[in-house]
Amino acid sequence: MEIDLSPRLAKKLYGGNGGSYYAWCPNELAMLKEGNIGASKLALEKNGFALPRYSDSAKVAYVLQGSGVTGIILPEQEEKVVAIKKGDAIALPFGVVTWWYNKEDTELVVLFLGDTSKAHKTGSFTDFFLTGSNGIFTGFSTEFVSRAWDLEESVVKTLVGKQSGNGIVKLEDGFQMPEPKKEHRVGMALNCEEAPLDVDIKKGGRVVVLNTKNLPLVGEVGLGADLVRLDGSAMCSPGFSCDSALQVTYIVRGSGRVQVVGVDGKRVLETTIKAGNLFIVPRFFVVSKIADTDGLEWFSIITTPNPVFTHLAGSISCWKALSPQVLQASFDVTPDVQKQFSSKRNADAIFFPPPN
Repeated sequence: MEIDLSPRLAKKLYGGNGGSYYAWCPNELAMLKEGNIGASKLALEKNGFALPRYSDSAKVAYVLQGSGVTGIILPEQEEKVVAIKKGDAIALPFGVVTWWYNKEDTELVVLFLGDTSKAHKTGSFTDFFLTGSNGIFTGFSTEFVSRAWDLEESVVKTLVGKQSGNGIVKLEDGFQMPEPKKEHRVGMALNCEEAPLDVDIKKGGRVVVLNTKNLPLVGEVGLGADLVRLDGSAMCSPGFSCDSALQVTYIVRGSGRVQVVGVDGKRVLETTIKAGNLFIVPRFFVVSKIADTDGLEWFSIITTPNPVFTHLAGSISCWKALSPQVLQASFDVTPDVQKQFSSKRNADAIFFPPPN
């Protein structure tokens, strides 16, 4: 049975006046379940506070909009309070507890992409909240909690029952949350919009790759990531992940066209993509994109911390390594046609500027 690869938008799962939480459903985007991938978005209004929680999945978080603060509690029990802003990527390994807060007027929007191979539900994240109406300790008896915390039962009832919010709440104006520390950001977050470029092609595009070198924690998460900005009408070379990784792509800005080709040279996807879309390319399938005139920007995770790609066009494509005789025999063409083919795209790698 063929899998529908069509891009999808996220659906709201819960929220209130403090913000909302959205997720992509594996029943609508089958590749989530097929690839053991989860995807969700957190949107916080001013003074919105996402209550402390941990997850059954390792993730990469990417700040799509706004600025704010996150608290990350590592297994060593140290809370790192990190200032975050648009373009920041944060690796969240198993076992970390996080909270998120927005004190600005602009909505804070954070994308989460991760591995659900150890999750309760394939293709979905399950969060476990420490407090709130669905917090962990609402399920324990007062006796168990009072003994665990060494508190009177009357105090326990107040602590466990007072917070009626579910996942996201709105704090009062002027509430003082902990201030972020610069030293806490080191090794925890990387701004993909400010980081050194791994690829920069004039009128073509730019890439920043997130890997174990610039953000070591991605090694613990087991995922790599990249931010790609394609200029107006430029093309991204057809290519595939040659180490069996899946590519999970969220369109951050702009619009364009995408084609994906799979087994037996069959085109399995041809569609328009726009901001807010998520789509997943199966292992070894070849994908290419062409931006509309306003350009195209996307953030992807790749299901290996240091991905390797093979490109099928451009100066670094595998065609350039094949001998002329092999090319002639493979295409069944004359030497003249082969020479025309081999003489093209000797300067452009990965991204191709629009035709003159």
